[in-house]
Amino acid sequence: MLYGREHVEKYQETGGKIGHDWNGTVTLLLTTTGRVTGREFTTPLIYQPDGDAYVIVASKGGADEHPQWYENILRDDRVTVQVRDDVFTARARTASDDERTRLWPKMTAAWPAYDEYQEKTDRQIPVVVLERV
Repeated sequence: MLYGREHVEKYQETGGKIGHDWNGTVTLLLTTTGRVTGREFTTPLIYQPDGDAYVIVASKGGADEHPQWYENILRDDRVTVQVRDDVFTARARTASDDERTRLWPKMTAAWPAYDEYQEKTDRQIPVVVLERV
């Protein structure tokens, strides 16, 4: 099973032929700019399309703190996204409460463990919308 750096490398090398389909769901690559280092970081994340946008979840497995990539987009919302062999610039934003209510079931259908992650933490796990620019 692909994970972490190997997942990113195989995805990039093959235009998503290896890595897009993962554990019964689908992943994209999100590249953010580190809020402290200014370096680029690429993370494979489960996604679902929503109209022209893509939706991801800042779960960090139900940890009490947000994942680093989410902290990065709060500082700089301009990101690079790769879905299969399509690489594009996007703006990342936290879904509004109404959007989250609509999108959460879509995301838990793609990865049921998100509900378990939410039960493990007091923070509301953010749903993030990626919109192509």
